[in-house]
Amino acid sequence: MEIGSNPKVMRQEINPNDTNRAQAFELWMKSPMPMVTLTKTFDVTRLCKVSRKKELPFNMLLCWCIGKAASTIEEFFMVPADDKMYKFDQLAIGPVVANCKGGINYCDIPFNESLRQFSVDYKEISAKAASLCENLCLDDKMMVIGTSAMIQTELDSVVNQYAKGFNNPMVMWGRYHKGWLKTTLPISFQFHHVQMDGGQAARFLKELQKTINTYSF
Repeated sequence: MEIGSNPKVMRQEINPNDTNRAQAFELWMKSPMPMVTLTKTFDVTRLCKVSRKKELPFNMLLCWCIGKAASTIEEFFMVPADDKMYKFDQLAIGPVVANCKGGINYCDIPFNESLRQFSVDYKEISAKAASLCENLCLDDKMMVIGTSAMIQTELDSVVNQYAKGFNNPMVMWGRYHKGWLKTTLPISFQFHHVQMDGGQAARFLKELQKTINTYSF
């Protein structure tokens, strides 16, 4: 698969006044710190069982669940950048991968409703980024949800730095915790306040837990 090979999937500039984000755009576009971070502890017991039973990477499964939950919320398809508002037709998930030189690279995996196809793309694109030590990005073609998994240790929360060149949402987590009856994982969700409000962000977190709990993997 050649990343970004679909010419029909591109970003489109839109007028914020034609969206439900008009007031937010006016209030927060010029804010020096427009990012908001929410943290929620998830029950990932079922996802761990699916990972072991089907021999699928846990982080890949979680990335797919993130895309699945986000695809149900309109605001995820819009993002502010360069004092403008853009809309996309498709989402992508952007994991950080360790490369062969001991550093890190970014790669974007197009979200696919088919978990099987997403798994194939995830494996292929992440391996390519790691071996070439190159970033494989789709940010001008798809709305990328960044992710970062710091599985070296358990974390209660993560707050990322804000860089104006990347206004996209970011989902971050550490190592999951195996308890007596269930396995839990705190997940931090950072988003630009122009893109969505706390209500939509909370709905995404709720939908993410629902997807983990109920999807027939």
